[in-house]
Amino acid sequence: MARGVFAHAVVSAGWTVVLSLLDLKRPIRDGIIAGVAIAALDLEVIGRHYPAIRALPRGAQWADHVAFGILVAVSLGRRPVAGRR
Repeated sequence: MARGVFAHAVVSAGWTVVLSLLDLKRPIRDGIIAGVAIAALDLEVIGRHYPAIRALPRGAQWADHVAFGILVAVSLGRRPVAGRR
């Protein structure tokens, strides 16, 4: 369990950094797109090589990834821009 929590935290932090580098002009739409892309890579490309990931319920995992994309994109969209008050 501890390894899973650690792995999830590292992967989530990594994807947050990736999303922070993108120009997210429409956070909800862009978050949905990012979440779908992340799910496809995490679950379908990388996940096919790991039985523990393959065993996860697909629908719930895809929904979780899309929700993550939206939440991160919206959160990043609310951050202050350097030099602007």
